[in-house]
Amino acid sequence: MITLKIARRLKAAGLAWEPALHDFFVVPDRDLDDHVFVISNVQVTIEHLQGIQVVSFQGASEWALDSLVKEEAVWLPTEEQLRQSLEAVLLGAGRPEFRLSGGLDGYRLDFTFQGRSISFKAADVSQVLAEGLLAILSQKQ
Repeated sequence: MITLKIARRLKAAGLAWEPALHDFFVVPDRDLDDHVFVISNVQVTIEHLQGIQVVSFQGASEWALDSLVKEEAVWLPTEEQLRQSLEAVLLGAGRPEFRLSGGLDGYRLDFTFQGRSISFKAADVSQVLAEGLLAILSQKQ
């Protein structure tokens, strides 16, 4: 799983999140940074209140937090979601090819975007995908 730090950077760079079942997120700046929440059909729901999308916490009487606006949460995309987002952005640029390789020293991601060859290395596959996606999103701003 990616860190909150890179998740915040992805959010700031414009990575869109439509909350869905089994998505992971954190609620920063409320002394909850170390708690990872997951949307499930049992305890957390997505609702619209006065035209604003909120994440509602059901059956959690021990929490003072009943709901929050989606924008207050920071999505922690999974490896699969990061890969899909990277593929979609590269496909939109007309070149969906990238190479992801792994070894004992970590993972490497190589791709071409806007005529530039880009490479990243990281110990975790999610981290290397997030770094690649962040590089593209930052260039598009």
